[in-house]
Amino acid sequence: CGNVVPPTFNTHSNHLRVTFVSDSSVGAPGFSARYRAVPPNEKCGGPLTALEGHFSTPNHPRPYPHQQACLWQILVPVGHVIDLHFHNFSLESHEDCSFDFVEVHDSTGTGAASLMGRFCGHQLPPTLTSSRHVMTVLFVADEGVADDGFFATYQARNATEKTCSPAEFSCGNGECRALESVCDGWHDCPDGTDELNCTGVSYPAFGSVCEPVEVEMCLGLGYNDTSFPNIWLAIPDQEGAAEVLQDYQTLMELACYQHLRLLICSLFVPKCTPDGGVLQPCRAVCLAAELRCQHSLGLLGILWPINCNILPDSNDPVECFQP
Repeated sequence: CGNVVPPTFNTHSNHLRVTFVSDSSVGAPGFSARYRAVPPNEKCGGPLTALEGHFSTPNHPRPYPHQQACLWQILVPVGHVIDLHFHNFSLESHEDCSFDFVEVHDSTGTGAASLMGRFCGHQLPPTLTSSRHVMTVLFVADEGVADDGFFATYQARNATEKTCSPAEFSCGNGECRALESVCDGWHDCPDGTDELNCTGVSYPAFGSVCEPVEVEMCLGLGYNDTSFPNIWLAIPDQEGAAEVLQDYQTLMELACYQHLRLLICSLFVPKCTPDGGVLQPCRAVCLAAELRCQHSLGLLGILWPINCNILPDSNDPVECFQP
C-alpha cells in the first residue's frame, strides 16, 4: 500500500494470484502492473538443495534490473554446514547499504538475530560459513542506480570433518580453535562445542603469591587480592586481564544479575587465598547468572560465555565462594 513502488516479485511456479482490496474511505489513483513469463533459469531467487551450486543477480554480468527482491534459501542435509563465496561483487555503494544490498542469514528466515552480514559497494564480502545446514541470501535493489551485481557459489561441508591442524580443536561448525581452549570454562566455539562433556574439570593450582587487585573494572567487588599468572586462561598479568575484559564489558553492564560483574572478574582476576591459590566462584552462582541473563543475551545475539559445569558444585566456603 502507500506510494512506494513494490519490488519485482518472482514466483517459483507457473501460477500467481494478485488481489486488490479497497475500503469505503479514501480513494487513490491505484496501480498498473506488468507480468512476464520467464524460463526457470532466468528467475530470481528460489531454493537451492544440491551439495554445491551457484546463483547470481538477474542479468549478471550485465546490470541488474531496478526494484528487485530475490531470496535464495540454501538447504543441505543435516550434519553439514555451508561455505558461501561471492565473486564479481558490484552493488550500488551507500554508507549503511540501505539502497541496494545483499544480506546473508544463518537461518531459514531473515530476522535481525540471524544476520551474518549486509553488503554493498564493490568490495568482495568475506567467505561466510553457516552454523548448521541452512542459509538464506536476500538481494534487494531499489529504483535508483543499478550496478553489475554478483555471482556466488556455495558448497556443503560435513560439519564433523576434521579440517583443523593437530594442534587445534574442530568446532561443530568446522571452525578451528587452539586445543588449550577446550574445557577452559569459556565458549570459544560459536556453538559451544569446546565446552561439552567437561563436568568435573578443575582449575590448576597456583603456586604464586597474592597481589592487590588493580584492574579498574574489578575494584570494590568484595575481595582485594588476586594471583597471577592466570594459568588456565593464559593471561600473564593484570594488565593482560584488563585488556581481555574489555571484550566482556557489554556483558558485565547488563542488569540481568546482581553479581554478574563479580562472577566475570573472579574468573579473569581470581580471588586469592592466603596460600597464594585462588578461590573460584561456586557453580550455583554461575548457573543463576546464566538463567537470569539468557533472555537479555538472546536479544543481543550473544552466547552465554561460561561453562558453569567446570566450577565447584559445592556450598563449602573453603572450596568456592558465593556473594
